[in-house]
Order: sequence, then C-alpha cells, then structure tokens
Amino acid sequence: MSDKALDSQFKRMTEAPLQPLILKLAVPTIISMLISSVYNMADTYFVGRIGTSATAAVGVSFSLMAMIQAIGFFFGHGSGNFISRAMGRQEYGDANSMAAVGFYSAVAGGLLITAVGLIFLKPLALLLGSTKTILPYACDYMRYILFAAPFMTGSFALNNQLRFQGRATYAMIGITSGGILNMILDPIFIFVLDMGTAGAAFATMISQMVGFTILLIMVLKKGIPVKPSYFKFKSYYYKEMFRGGLPSLARQGCGSISTLCLNNVAGAYGDPAIAAVSVVSRVMMFAYSALIGYGQGFQPVCGVNYGAGNYNRVRKAFWFCVKSSFAIQLLVAALGFVFAEPLVELLRKDPEVIKIGINVLRFQCCTFPLSGYVVFCNMMSQTIGMAGRATFLALSRQFLFFVPAIFVLEALFALTGLEAAQAVADVCSFAVSVPIGLGILKKMKD
Repeated sequence: MSDKALDSQFKRMTEAPLQPLILKLAVPTIISMLISSVYNMADTYFVGRIGTSATAAVGVSFSLMAMIQAIGFFFGHGSGNFISRAMGRQEYGDANSMAAVGFYSAVAGGLLITAVGLIFLKPLALLLGSTKTILPYACDYMRYILFAAPFMTGSFALNNQLRFQGRATYAMIGITSGGILNMILDPIFIFVLDMGTAGAAFATMISQMVGFTILLIMVLKKGIPVKPSYFKFKSYYYKEMFRGGLPSLARQGCGSISTLCLNNVAGAYGDPAIAAVSVVSRVMMFAYSALIGYGQGFQPVCGVNYGAGNYNRVRKAFWFCVKSSFAIQLLVAALGFVFAEPLVELLRKDPEVIKIGINVLRFQCCTFPLSGYVVFCNMMSQTIGMAGRATFLALSRQFLFFVPAIFVLEALFALTGLEAAQAVADVCSFAVSVPIGLGILKKMKD
C-alpha cells in the first residue's frame, strides 16, 4: 500500500461519520466470524453422525485449535494494534516493518507447533482430556490439524493486520472462502471417502491452506505487503508486538487450559458430558463470534484515532458499540434460552447429551448480555496499548474465574455446578471490567 493510500485511510478513520464507519468495518468481520463458527459447528454436526465419542473428540481437539489460534492472534493482534497506531501517527515505515515481522513470526510459531505436536501426539491428546474411547478419534483429528498449524497461524496474522488497516472486506474474503470450502469438503471426506473423524480434520487442513493463499494475495494487492525485505529483527518491534499481543495470547491460551480442565472434570460423568459441553461451546461460539466481529470493527477506529490523539472519538465509538450490542445480545440470549433443546439436538441426537447440553446452554444465555461491555472494554484497552489491564481482562473470564468455578462448583453441586460454571465466571468478569473500563474512559476525557 502506497503512502498516498495510507493517507487516504487515515483521513477516513479520523474524519468519516463514526457510526456508519464502525458498522461498515464491522459487517465484514461479523460475516467472517459467523462463517468460521458455522464451519466449526459443521465439523461437530457431521462428526456427530459417527458417534458420541467422535463428537467428544472434536471438543477435545478444540483445545489444540485454540492453542494454534492463540499463537496466530498473538502475532496478528500484536502487529495489527501497532500498525493502526502507527497509521494514526502517519509513521508508515514502521507499519510496513511490523507487518512483515508479525507475519513471518506467526508462520514460524505454527511450524514449531506442528513439530512438537506430531512428536507428542498421543500424550497431547490424553492431556487435553481424551478418554480411552475418545483417544483414537482425537489422534486422527489432531494429526491433520497439526499439519495445518503454520497456515492457520499465518492466516490469523494476515487477517488481523488487514482489519487493523481498515481493510476488513478483503480480510473477510480470505476467511469466508476457507470456511465455505470446509463445509463443502466435510461430508465428502467423512462419508463419501469414508475417512471418518480424520476426514473432518483433513477438510479443515485443505480449507486453511486455501484461505491462507487468498489472504496472502489480498495483503499483497490491497494491504501493507509482507515483503521479506521489510522484515527487521529488532527488539523494539517484538516488544511492541508483545504488548499488543499478550492479551490475545492470554485469552486464547487460557481458553485452552479452561477447556482442558472442563473436559477432564466432565469426563467423570462420561463421554456424553464431554460431548455436551463441546456442543454448547460451538453454539455459544456462534453467538460470541458476531459480538467479537462487531468489536473487530471498532478496533481499527479505536487504534487510529487513539494514535492521532482523537480521544473523544474513541470514547464515542466505545459507547456506541456497547449500547447497540446490548439490545441484540438480549434478543439472542432469549432465543437461545427458549430454543435450547432443538439447538443442542441439531448437533447431537443423544438423550444424555441433550439433557446436559440444555442446562449448560441456558445458564450461559442468562449471562450473555453482560459480555458486550467486557469484550469492548478488553478490545479498547488492548488496542490503545494498555497491555496490563487488557491481559487481566483477557484472563478473567476464561481462566481467573472460570477454572476455579469448574472445580469449586462441581465439588459443591456435582454436574449442576459444572453446568453453571461459565455463567458464574461471566458475572465475575463483568464485575471487574466495569471499573477498569470507566477508568480508561475517564483518563482519556481528562
């Protein structure tokens, strides 16, 4: 992208009417997130036709995918946050270098995951919560996911860099094309070619490779190109990337740990319990994906305007997003509560899975409307470089409150406590995010 094009983007971010700008940036990211969630649910749906243990294996493997996503988001958000602020300061040379550093570092991280994961495949599957009946399915699934890891981390980096440059539509093209392809390939590899659980993962691997290629083309043509000549191995860039990416690494990494704990505790109640929490996580991921996509439309506006010193515009953008998302979340939560049974049954027709899944889903629907403020507060603090607060908020929902809730509530109330653990964690994370968010906004106002 030329300096002239970057100047044009700067003007758009700092002068265009705020609400239409956020919505225009948010729509492509919401679509991207929804498509990603749909193909994750498609995996669960098609694998669910094989059996309960196979469905549980996808849930176990989800922890591995969350780890890969954590690495990709660390480099993607870390470099993207810096790029948006650099654009706000009109320091385009730094933006070019950071884009290359973030991308090549993400691919290297993915290669490391592939090597280590394949060497320790079986111990890793057991660590993530596999039982003896789940283990064969989990290993089949995880093997291909590990081969896809470098393409996945690279895609997450490119996607987020495009978003933070205000090029959300081009980011959407790469993500959605891979997701749609995955949904087409799933039944072909699973049933037509009779590959079973491995077929779902093989479809994901092929789709991730295609999506990565398209994203790379989009970046080279429409974004800041990740040319090898721009790569500069400087501690400054890694320090800044660490500041911007640590909250994402904490959020995604601790999500893996919490899923690991949840699967291991749920394992005491049998494969149906693990399958149930896996199914509900896919359903709720669909709802959260729209919210996260909305927040990703807010982030480039937040980053560029903060870098340019337009703090009042950042505050207005934040409150617009919080208020407008709350009403939609309330409606989604009500629908999820009422139609909990058919939603769970859609992904797994097993009476035990449905019975547990309904309770888990309804508990989470009760607290879903609180999550908008938490998400936007976390994204704002991360985008403007407040790494400590952003990391604490990122850890709160999925780790600091959720993991203790899993063990304490299960010990006190057995399976019912386990079903309610995420909802309790949501309430606690909202309670701590309110003063943090208000403090940041007050500081910008002063």
